[in-house]
Amino acid sequence: MSTLLCVGLGYCAQHYVGEFGRRFIRIIGTSRDGERAADLATRDFDGRRVEMTVFAGEAASRPLPSLVEQANALLISAAPDERGDPVLRALHEALAAAPRLTSVVLLSTIGVYGDRGGGWVDETAALEPANERARPRIAAERAWQEFGRRRGISVAVLRLGGIYGPGQNALVNVRSGRARNVDKAGQVFNRIHVADIAQAIDAALAHRADGAFNVVDDVPSPPGDPIAFAAELLGVPPPSAIPFAEAVKTMSPMAASFYAENRRVRNDKLKQVLGVRLRYPSYREGLRALLTEGPDVV
Repeated sequence: MSTLLCVGLGYCAQHYVGEFGRRFIRIIGTSRDGERAADLATRDFDGRRVEMTVFAGEAASRPLPSLVEQANALLISAAPDERGDPVLRALHEALAAAPRLTSVVLLSTIGVYGDRGGGWVDETAALEPANERARPRIAAERAWQEFGRRRGISVAVLRLGGIYGPGQNALVNVRSGRARNVDKAGQVFNRIHVADIAQAIDAALAHRADGAFNVVDDVPSPPGDPIAFAAELLGVPPPSAIPFAEAVKTMSPMAASFYAENRRVRNDKLKQVLGVRLRYPSYREGLRALLTEGPDVV
């Protein structure tokens, strides 16, 4: 493909472009903030520069509709809101007319499955979110899939687990003293290294994949396990366990909402259909690798 448009050049999209951007002749990105867009335009992504423009989720900036019409592939990580998907809302005419567009990848969340009491779910499970924050995600997934059916193009929905990677992981939190070892009986989370998210995006575009795919690790585990392992790797004592009933008193509503959902998410479809082989099947491999990359990367 010649032109990739990343609507929302955030953490995941930047890692994708940094590793796989050479597959494209031209890469365009958006940011909500003009200063941030200018900064990203100066960065080196494995020898590549990204053309940046501003998109704050409302009216599209002047060049954006014409850039959409030039795109062969879209990577959408801009979050939906209570009024729907901002990209479809602001750019529906340009998207409907885009002559070169063949593939869309939408980054979503496993939060669309809601609480399953620790049980297993896969992509065939009903979407039953436990909090209101996930409902716009479901609406956005459905709207993009309907767009794909109308246009006859592939739309891959990647439902991501808890994201970690360089600068955003348990090693950083332990070193900084911000790590909290919250103990809630039976609670587990799926996680995913950002490098494996980049792999999944690349596979979805290469296969022109259609449908939903869970992008999660192999080992759903209690919230305190990565923290204890990070402390072990750093050779420091782990923070003391805090009962959830105490910890929740000082949590933000968003943080507390994650503990209202408990599920184990399968990734078989990611492996079997897209052929993705996880580099980091669990937080253990991921944290070990981050540590070896040094303090500037961790």
